[in-house]
Amino acid sequence: MSIHIVALGNEGDAFHQDNRPSGLIRTYLGRSPLVSGDESSLLLNATGTVARPVFTEYQASAFGNVKLVVHDCPVWDIFDSDWYTSRNLIGSADIIVIKYNVNDKFSFHEVKDNYIPVIKRALNSVPVIIAAVGTRQNEELPCTCPLCTSDRGSCVSTTEGIQLAKELGATYLELHSLDDFYIGKYFGGVLEYFMIQALNQKTSEKMKKRKMSNSFHGIRPPQLEQPEKMPVLKAEASHYNADLNNLLFCCQCVDVVFYNPDLKEVVEAHKIVLCAVSHVFMLLFNVKSPNDIQDSSIIRTTQDLFAINRDTAFPGASQESSGNPPLRVIVKDVLFCSCLSDILRFIYSGAFQWEELEEDIRKKLKDSGDVSNVIEKVKCILKTPGKINCLRNCKTYQARKPLWFYNTSLKFFLNKPMLADVVFEIQGTTVPAHRAILVARCEVMAAMFNGNYMEAKSVLIPVYGVSKETFLSFLEYLYTDSCCPAGIFQAMCLLICAEMYQVSRLQHICELFIITQLQSMPSRELASMNLDIVDLLKKAKFHHSDCLSTWLLHFIATNYLIFSQKPEFQDLSVEERSFVEKHRWPSNMYLKQLAEYRKYIHSRKCRCLVM
Repeated sequence: MSIHIVALGNEGDAFHQDNRPSGLIRTYLGRSPLVSGDESSLLLNATGTVARPVFTEYQASAFGNVKLVVHDCPVWDIFDSDWYTSRNLIGSADIIVIKYNVNDKFSFHEVKDNYIPVIKRALNSVPVIIAAVGTRQNEELPCTCPLCTSDRGSCVSTTEGIQLAKELGATYLELHSLDDFYIGKYFGGVLEYFMIQALNQKTSEKMKKRKMSNSFHGIRPPQLEQPEKMPVLKAEASHYNADLNNLLFCCQCVDVVFYNPDLKEVVEAHKIVLCAVSHVFMLLFNVKSPNDIQDSSIIRTTQDLFAINRDTAFPGASQESSGNPPLRVIVKDVLFCSCLSDILRFIYSGAFQWEELEEDIRKKLKDSGDVSNVIEKVKCILKTPGKINCLRNCKTYQARKPLWFYNTSLKFFLNKPMLADVVFEIQGTTVPAHRAILVARCEVMAAMFNGNYMEAKSVLIPVYGVSKETFLSFLEYLYTDSCCPAGIFQAMCLLICAEMYQVSRLQHICELFIITQLQSMPSRELASMNLDIVDLLKKAKFHHSDCLSTWLLHFIATNYLIFSQKPEFQDLSVEERSFVEKHRWPSNMYLKQLAEYRKYIHSRKCRCLVM
């Protein structure tokens, strides 16, 4: 017998990471006298488990011979990246532990706004423990004005925690520290009480099943076995930031070059990436006008730092390509210019690694005042118009999750002519795009635009075999690293487009979407739907989607009684038909036994004990 515990939320303190305590779950498992296994064995189990990449898994023994399995997920982004696995784990949990730090309101709101709605949908009389960890550093009451933001850094009050517990019907605990008293007696006592309750319930259910099986007399009805487990499709990790970061080093599709005040080249870059993170560069490259921005500090920063040079007598101008040479930008500030390569690397990597940027600048500028001056200029570049610059503490800012500027801001340029340097012609309409993003995100397009192909020198590029809607969804993924197909048919079209351009992660996303949609359909909807599942299978095989084709074969076999009645079932190949018949559910053996049992019941003129 086993007990499954799911732990959600981050109990660490984002503002005091230097003396950050050990995790709540690991501390309990390492110290509880009822749990066998020392700290090293628990850590080994946690790091050596690959079955659940979304969660950290701990395994131990409780009460002597009861298997204890704990899945811990402190980061919502990782939890949300594979929601199918996350939902299944929550649904199978015997106990749910929600944890946050009382000094980190961000972790509390992450629990309240993200985890709690998911738990409410999946909760089915499962006990929930809400653990508020830490001693409050700031006991001042926050402002209750809905427009006030002064309480963002304040602690989470006891009232807020109790209110959250009431919404879930959960048990609320405050753990001021992770010592023996709070962990072993307080938190451990409550958790072990629920563990005993779960064991009692499982034992009771087991006894009921045993009594029911012993109550039947005569010939027993055949036992219907569970269908075979469906193949698990693993999601591919995102390499979005790495793609855009590599764009800076490969120097492809460069359209802007920065020079120092002495007119010596410093670094090459791409307008689209710079404009995606900064209104200063939008203003510099005429994407927006001063009237659009209406922020004097941004306008002043642009004028003080940069100047565009269009002089034909510029050194090296005659050697530039005659087609569309890169824009030349003079960096007026000498100190800022000396650190520009590090600043651009910071921007291309997501514009959130402030401590690394500060360390790189400090290596070049020995004076602390100069370092602070350059850092402030970077903050001004990343400033949002009309808002006070809130990037004051680099350590605090880095402790938060990264601001993924690209996948939010690059969407601003999707299917818009601003800074576009290539136009796709699809079904009689045109779609503008940006070579730098296409080259960074798609290897096929990188080869197409940089090789000896017609597309390398053309601005207008025709696209065949793909609808405009599908191609726009494909571009949306390249620009934002996400997509949301309208249905199974569009997801299949997008999968075919992704296979055409060899974007494997998008293929996996489409496969997961199709599988999730089919799994969520009830049997009645499967029987009445117009979707040709066999045609979907053949398209998946033709376009080398091996995972999806294997899953669809198992899906047809598992729902054999539904799909065998449809006319497209006859279109299965001999090999596919043989696989489906071998793995069909219910099996032929079960149906024969059921027919014999019914014949026996009717021949004896007795009543079926089951029905």
